[in-house]
Amino acid sequence: MKRIYKIIWMAAALLVSCKDFLEEEQVATLTYDYYNTEQGIEDLVKSCYAPLRFKTGQEQTYCLWNFGTDEYMQSGQTGWKYFNEYGSELNSSQEYVIALWDNNYNAINRCNNAAERIPEIVGTSFLANDAGKKTRMAEVRFLRAYYYFQMVQQYGGLPLKLKAAVGVELEFEKSSVPDVYRSIISDLRFAADALPEKQTDYGRATSNAARHYLAKVYLTRGSAVTAQRGQQPTDMDSAAYYADLCINSPETDLLPDYAQLWDYKNQVNKEIVFAAQFNADQTLLTGSGIGYQNTSHLYFLNQYDNEPGMGRVVNYGRPYRRLMPTDYAYDIHDRLNDSRLRKSLLTVFICNKESSIPKWTEPELKSFGGNLSLTNKPKFAIGDTALVFLVNDKTTTLTDRQITSKGYTIYARYYWLTDANGNTTELKTGFKIDKAPSLWKYVDPFRSNADDTKGTRDHFLARLAETHLIAAEAYGRKGDYATALTRLNDVRRRAAYHANEAKSSDWYRYDGGTPGDLNSTEPAMLATEDYFSETNNAFTTREQYPAGITSKQQRFIHFILNERCRELLGELHRWEDLVRTETLLLRTYAFNPDVVKAGTLADRHTLRPIPQTYLERVYRNGKPLTPDERTTEQNPGY
Repeated sequence: MKRIYKIIWMAAALLVSCKDFLEEEQVATLTYDYYNTEQGIEDLVKSCYAPLRFKTGQEQTYCLWNFGTDEYMQSGQTGWKYFNEYGSELNSSQEYVIALWDNNYNAINRCNNAAERIPEIVGTSFLANDAGKKTRMAEVRFLRAYYYFQMVQQYGGLPLKLKAAVGVELEFEKSSVPDVYRSIISDLRFAADALPEKQTDYGRATSNAARHYLAKVYLTRGSAVTAQRGQQPTDMDSAAYYADLCINSPETDLLPDYAQLWDYKNQVNKEIVFAAQFNADQTLLTGSGIGYQNTSHLYFLNQYDNEPGMGRVVNYGRPYRRLMPTDYAYDIHDRLNDSRLRKSLLTVFICNKESSIPKWTEPELKSFGGNLSLTNKPKFAIGDTALVFLVNDKTTTLTDRQITSKGYTIYARYYWLTDANGNTTELKTGFKIDKAPSLWKYVDPFRSNADDTKGTRDHFLARLAETHLIAAEAYGRKGDYATALTRLNDVRRRAAYHANEAKSSDWYRYDGGTPGDLNSTEPAMLATEDYFSETNNAFTTREQYPAGITSKQQRFIHFILNERCRELLGELHRWEDLVRTETLLLRTYAFNPDVVKAGTLADRHTLRPIPQTYLERVYRNGKPLTPDERTTEQNPGY
């Protein structure tokens, strides 16, 4: 389906807000009769995929899925920091809280329309027989399940609409969380059985996408302890079963090198189980369907473009500077053996602006015993290193004098101040709110120019490494740690430095490596039960288990969360991960200093508020909800 969307606007989403969130181009000649044709149904099914783009469409990208967690905190330029600090502005009138609701119910209504019309179509091509109709039906039921799964994780109980809207509907009953999960599972099981393992059009849902999400839904429902999600004793068995089906499919496989995942020329591969589609010319995103563009490339960058010798360029991105990693996100990686952090971050920038190249001064050269003949000479040239971010730790011996001697700008996580005699005096941190490593995963060099916000990369909604981690967690929750480690070590084995793989100079300068060492680090990456045993050992410190997490089962869950951070850093899963495992308060207060300082994160924040625009338009028994009824419909604490 890549590059071939013809998005057709479906009328009447479920209770869209008074504000026209979706501004659609009206097609005067199009009527509902079009959807009684085979081409109309095919276009309608394609339109059901368009709302997938919402997740990486605007600032909600990080507000709803990464802010206010243990792995990311706010950078220097954001008007939405209250999502990270859980401020009072995070309420039922907040625009992204409303937008997610509107986007997904619009999507669900499209799916419902398609599901009702597909059986009645008399087709001559793909829909000419029951097999084709069953495939399209499975696609829209998969998508409906996806949108409801996203909703129930964010809002909890909500209206469960399984039929298309007819005219203006005002009366809606709030379904329980268990009922929503039962509906999601029903749709996904149908899709898993009916969809092919591979589609002719890349991007359409497959049986493996349905299996992945079935495993994730069962894991989410079954991992609840105090929350009431309708959890069943067989949920972990089901999660493991469907994850293994996806893992063992001939159409799925892990890429051999973690870095290959972020190569913008390698977006279609067997590790990608399901993706939201975007394209280079953006013709499918304007004036047709839901006009979101992939803006995820903007938010995880530092302010590199105001540094000496640096200007803004396409390859490094337009730095909106919304998020920066927490110390936890750096320290949870075993950088000596695990390549993922180094392969996820952009830390070295090459000079591209001659007019701002600095020159040596005599005091600078004297400070480290440099050659005074370099006075008033450029410190570097176009094409040389101009800016570096060093990820080191508190054991560093790096000094301010050594930083000065390099000539180019260095922001070191830790370095020592020295006195006039060169003696170290104080350990300092060089990372600042706008000056910390950028996340490399979303950088998009296909944009038209350095200021262009329209992203062209697909967004990976589900990839096989996460399927392995879902299977590992399910087996571990069953007490089968041996199988859990097998699934998990498949991911960790790929994360190792491989034999004959060259490492960066940072690896031997700051991570503990040896220059010229080309040995594999795979043996050191294979986890054992010692990583989460109840015995106090070296792994207790490395894995940073929060206070009070002492049993083997508790440690296993937090070890899995650590592994999900290492593998999926910044990939827009984290808020839901912490809510799912009922660890949002524990881990965010432990590792996010912004949240600690604000001190406002509370139990109510494990759900988003139900949008006020919805509550003000709902009727009960022919009348608008009373204030008391709105309070009852609203999630607790809002």
